[in-house]
Amino acid sequence: MPEIRPFRALRFDPKVAGDLDAVICPPYDVIGPELHEQLLRRSPRNAVRIDLPEAQPRDEPEDRYRRAGKLLTEWRADGTLHKDRYPCIYVYEQSYAVPGTRRHRTQLGFFGRLKLETFGPGAGVLPHERTLSAPKEDRYRLMKATSVNTSPVVGLYADRRGASVRAMRAIAATPPDIDVTDDDGVRHRVWAVTANGPFADQVHDLLAAAGREPITIADGHHRYETAIRYRDERHANRTGEADPASDYVLMLFLETTRQKLTVLPTHRIVRDLGDAGVATFLSRAPELFDVEPVDGRARLEAAFASVDRSPGGEGRFGLWTRQGGAVLRARRDAFARFLPPGGAALRRLDVTLLQTALDRLSRIDREAIAAGRLAYTKSVREALDWVDGAHEGADMAFLLDPTPVAEIAAVATDGDVMPQKSTYFYPKALTGLIINPHEW
Repeated sequence: MPEIRPFRALRFDPKVAGDLDAVICPPYDVIGPELHEQLLRRSPRNAVRIDLPEAQPRDEPEDRYRRAGKLLTEWRADGTLHKDRYPCIYVYEQSYAVPGTRRHRTQLGFFGRLKLETFGPGAGVLPHERTLSAPKEDRYRLMKATSVNTSPVVGLYADRRGASVRAMRAIAATPPDIDVTDDDGVRHRVWAVTANGPFADQVHDLLAAAGREPITIADGHHRYETAIRYRDERHANRTGEADPASDYVLMLFLETTRQKLTVLPTHRIVRDLGDAGVATFLSRAPELFDVEPVDGRARLEAAFASVDRSPGGEGRFGLWTRQGGAVLRARRDAFARFLPPGGAALRRLDVTLLQTALDRLSRIDREAIAAGRLAYTKSVREALDWVDGAHEGADMAFLLDPTPVAEIAAVATDGDVMPQKSTYFYPKALTGLIINPHEW
């Protein structure tokens, strides 16, 4: 079963670093070039300078990672970052508006150290997504240069007894140690809680609940696999160190049964089909789908604008071409003999159905997807705009409903992995709130 521990985090000291809103940032993998420049200008101590170090002219491959490591050392020396005196778990509350709705939601979790395990039968940590080599190499070079986890892996656990959520609510009723609001209007609050302080019982409940059953990785597969590589390298080079801190990774633990988590869909844009390819797909779509034409773009946008309007997992898709739009509903009996091998949970996913349909009807297989025939966006409007403007060869857009959280856990439990870009948990945990040093 998972082994979870409190730890002594590195945290920004506002007396030295200044306004905390100016020094935190989103995780590296959602930062585009324009936002990167904004964050660099926002503060000379913004965490992006470590998590996504800036490239400079005439850099050698390792230079920007070395600068990040040097800067981290400087920030520790001058007090920008301080290390907590006692091991803690860090309760984390995010309050936000659900995209596409007027609904507000609050979710609770906690940061701790998870002992790393190699994936496989009997493991206490389960993946649900394939990883790519380039992001893992980037994160490995950064970890090797800094010896810290700047951003957490996100893990899901189920506590049907409700003890852990009650524990977090009790802690969250007290004044927080950190209270910041990000550029999307999401409020982030953090409480540092020692294992032997006034909330000792609550800490015990949290660690016991999250460690009772295997953890499913929701986000951060690249960071987790990079941490495994880093651990193994440290093992090969260490000299008798018992239970090194590099055997653990920073994780945000989220409970899935007593609170509603938000998963956003990632819409697909098909490139370079041409008019003939679009016509072929449209003519063959009734082989797999019930097709309901939609009168105009606005109606299709409205049908997929709210992530809470459909529970997801029902085989419903929006289709938009320059010839018009439709709502497609998968006929599962028609799909059955074309689905990929795997467990029932993987085979019933909307993303699996769509990938199967693209392969079957348009010959867009995994190799074509890897070659760039699909583009991805979280925005319904952007997906349709790409098609209307034929942007980068866009010919068709497919709008999806969110993947249910229970389905993510079911796929992982079966030992399967989802297609790329299947899930997007919202909101993201901020980088710079809690940093995990590979030391005790």
